Amino acid sequence: MKFVSFSQAGTDSYGFIRGEGIVDLGQREHGHSTLKSLIAAGKLQEVAQRYAATPADVPLSEITLLPVIPDPGTIACIGHNYEEHRIETQRDPTEHPSIFFRHPESLRGAGQSLIRPIESTQLDYEGELAVVIGRSGRRIPEAHAWEHVAGLACFNDGSVRDWQHHSRQFGPGKNFAGTAGFGPWLVTIDELPDDRVMALTTRLNGKVVQYAKTDQMIFPIPTLIAYLSTFMTLRAGDVIVTGTPGGVGVKRNPPLWLQPGDSVEVEISSVGLLKNSVIQEA
Repeated sequence: MKFVSFSQAGTDSYGFIRGEGIVDLGQREHGHSTLKSLIAAGKLQEVAQRYAATPADVPLSEITLLPVIPDPGTIACIGHNYEEHRIETQRDPTEHPSIFFRHPESLRGAGQSLIRPIESTQLDYEGELAVVIGRSGRRIPEAHAWEHVAGLACFNDGSVRDWQHHSRQFGPGKNFAGTAGFGPWLVTIDELPDDRVMALTTRLNGKVVQYAKTDQMIFPIPTLIAYLSTFMTLRAGDVIVTGTPGGVGVKRNPPLWLQPGDSVEVEISSVGLLKNSVIQEA
């Protein structure tokens, strides 16, 4: 099933996709005001089954999609998690994942425009797979990691490269407002292939700029969940952004920066297609 967070006529809600519309759960599940709160209550599948035959309340054409989880407590991002990207960035191999964090203010939903900030012209794309935690846990064993996953989504880890490279800490370049796309929806893990291997493709103005299979990750999803949950509690609604393949704009000659008017797509098989345009901050 595909769950979304959305806004209609100035009111935020959430629901699931039915055909070309949305079943609005926000107006039905009054004890759970957001998708994150529904996930945290462990009610995702129960509610989906309860309203499985309910007709759509509103067409997709009449709503604005928000980031899948607009208010995650933690957005943990993984750096250099594909070998091709590690090589192009000239990073040494490591025994442990490279981790940085994003703030919710940096997120945009599918169809919303990514914002190139006034401080830089070096906005870059990074197509990635995002994991949404469904059940809280600490020191989660790899063998049980998938039991803690609510579902997956597409992510564009938009990076302001000159600010990212001010130091060896990535934070500044990863947290400008509205630079990352997150959507279009949360796909529950029962819809994934049995081997949970998916193809990730990033397109800029229709041209493929990145391609990889998710089994090429240096640190697979269960390893990331186990590692992160060792030093922090992963809570329902938290997001893990699992890293980008090679082909980023900063490593091209000349560099390929996102320009106002550009269209960026991150497509992941069995998950969805995230589309965002680019605008200049006023």
